[in-house]
Amino acid sequence: MGSGKTDRPSEKSAGTGKDPGQDLRRDMQRNYIFEIIQKELEYRQADVRMLVNAAGYGKIGRVASIDLNEQCGMVDLNCTALTKMTGICLPYLSKGSRIINLASAAAFCAQPGFCVYAASKAYVLRFSQGLAAELKKQGILVTAVCPGPVHTEFFDRAGMLAVSKKEAFCAEPEAVVTQALTDSVHGRNISVYGAAMKGSRILSKILPDCLLVWGMMKINHADI
Repeated sequence: MGSGKTDRPSEKSAGTGKDPGQDLRRDMQRNYIFEIIQKELEYRQADVRMLVNAAGYGKIGRVASIDLNEQCGMVDLNCTALTKMTGICLPYLSKGSRIINLASAAAFCAQPGFCVYAASKAYVLRFSQGLAAELKKQGILVTAVCPGPVHTEFFDRAGMLAVSKKEAFCAEPEAVVTQALTDSVHGRNISVYGAAMKGSRILSKILPDCLLVWGMMKINHADI
């Protein structure tokens, strides 16, 4: 069962055990959709083997320059919808089930010029880490996927990349997905694709926050 693409807030069920071909596309920003999904799971007595929470979007720019509804929408979709979807599906997960939550390398530090998106993905990362610990004894695996820029339709809504250097680190979606599934199979709580993003994660652990924020401000041109 999956919850859409990063740039299209929809939900698609890729299979719940008894009916692996069921297709349930939904707009995850509409609250009533969660009631429909819950009733569907109850009706089918679903056995969810994998839940993929991938719905979300971002907007590049300073907080003062982005429409407030867009910013709140990011939190609603990236955080609230993901939490609701997880909570609804938890009763139908069992030993060997897997949850894959799409976070981002933006979660590794605060990002001027990408503030709300980075903060929302930090929530996804920490939520996933905590949930993994809670579900460990039940044999349910949780993996937070933290890619850098990926060649998808994400930037059609988010806006163009701040600098060409950042664009040079864009990965192909197939490679990110393959890495995520491999890491999930191996029971890893975090999946990071590519040497550059793995290096970013290491730096976020050893450099002071003030230096990280200064660096991201320069990269995102948020100091203009």
